[in-house]
Amino acid sequence: MDLTPLILSAKLALVSTILLLLISLPVAYILVYKKIRGKFFIESLVGLPLVVPPTVLGFYLLILMGPKGFLGHGWSALTGSSLAFTFAGLVGASMVQGLPFAVHPIKAAFEKLDVRLLEMSYVLGLTPWQAFFKVIIPNTINGLIAAAILTFAHTMGEFGIILMVGGSIPGKTKVASIAVYEYVENLQYHEAAVMSLIMVAISYVILLAVNYLGRSKVSTP
Repeated sequence: MDLTPLILSAKLALVSTILLLLISLPVAYILVYKKIRGKFFIESLVGLPLVVPPTVLGFYLLILMGPKGFLGHGWSALTGSSLAFTFAGLVGASMVQGLPFAVHPIKAAFEKLDVRLLEMSYVLGLTPWQAFFKVIIPNTINGLIAAAILTFAHTMGEFGIILMVGGSIPGKTKVASIAVYEYVENLQYHEAAVMSLIMVAISYVILLAVNYLGRSKVSTP
C-alpha cells in the first residue's frame, strides 16, 4: 500500500502547526492582555471555522486562491505559479481551518496564569516583550504543547476543506483522509482499513499525550 498520502498529511500538519503557533501566540496575547475595542468580534472571527462547514469555507478559499482571486493573483505575481491545488494552498487552507484549535488552548493557558507574576516582572524592570518570553511562555508551556498537538491532530484528519482547495493530486495534495475516501469509493476496503487503522492509532497517541499533559498540569503544585 502506498503510504505517500500519510507522509504528505504529516508534512502538512507539521508545517501548518508551526506557522499557526507563530500566529496564534501574538493573537492569544492580544486577546488576553490587551484592552482593545472590538475584541469580541476578533474572538468570534477566530472561532468562525468551528461553525462554518469545511466545504463552505473551502469554497470561499478556492475563490480567493484562484487565478482571479486576491490571494491567487498575488501569489502568482510573486512566485509565477498558482496557489490553488498546490501544497502551499493546502497549508493556507489548513491554517484557516486550524486557527481556533491553536488560539483557544493558548488563550486558556494565558488566562490561567497568575497575573501577579506579570506584575512582579514589570516591577523588576522587564519590558512586556521580555515578560512574554521569560514569564508567560515558561509558565504556560503545557498549554502551548497541547495547542500544538491538537492543531497537528486536527490537520491530519482534515477532509472537506482539503478536497475543495487541493483536490486529489497524487504526491502533491492527496492526503490520507482523501486516500481513505477514494479507497472506499473504489471498493478497496483492505487499503482503506489499513490507512484508517494507522490514523486511528496516531489519533489515540495524540490524545494520550494531551491527557498526560492535562494530568501533569493538575498534579503540579
